[in-house]
Amino acid sequence: MLPKIDVPVYNIKLLSTGKEVKFRPFTVKEEKLFLMANESADVETIIDTTKQVLNNCIVTELDIEKLPVFDIEHLFLNIRARSVSEVVTLNYKCNNNVPTEEDKENKCNHLVKFDLNVLDIKPVSQKEVSGKIPLTENIGIMMRYPNFNTMKKYGSDDIIKMTADCIEYVYDKEQIYYSKDTTEEERVEFIEGLQTKDLEKIREFFDNMPKLSKNLDFKCGKCGYEEKILLEGIENFFV
Repeated sequence: MLPKIDVPVYNIKLLSTGKEVKFRPFTVKEEKLFLMANESADVETIIDTTKQVLNNCIVTELDIEKLPVFDIEHLFLNIRARSVSEVVTLNYKCNNNVPTEEDKENKCNHLVKFDLNVLDIKPVSQKEVSGKIPLTENIGIMMRYPNFNTMKKYGSDDIIKMTADCIEYVYDKEQIYYSKDTTEEERVEFIEGLQTKDLEKIREFFDNMPKLSKNLDFKCGKCGYEEKILLEGIENFFV
């Protein structure tokens, strides 16, 4: 039997809880899964592959299914950095319109490459918004951040159901009504019964949850066009 090579173990703290998590780099076999998912360009495939590899690589006992999306993304970037390289090369095609006599809508299309250190990327939020949201004098709601299962199941196509799925509990002066003790239909009916101003409070919570993002200064070496590029979401760093 051939000998096995020892792999290093690294530590990282979850942004949502501060819990320390140990992980190992992914193997050649797991890297092939990433490459196949990247070639598919399918968000659902990327999500499933990310979860599978994280489950393989995280040494600490951890329920991946319950982690907020930004924790998953942060874990993925750190495992990727320790497994392949801290630096990824991203390609961006210049979208500047350079009209010609033959084509008034002629795009520059010059390919510009960026080297980006993924360990410099941290999920950030514009401001802290509590998940405990009072709706009236007597009634309020406790929200959680969406996890990958929620995003995969509902995404941005069904905001009402996604919001209902992220309810931890509803409370009044008398009682706490935990989500696990209610049905999806009951939670959806509750959200649909809110006033618009109440839904805006919940939307503010989601809008300000930490996001994996990075601003880049783009300058085309061919036509000189400049703009700021916002990279946001795990698919942008899935290299």
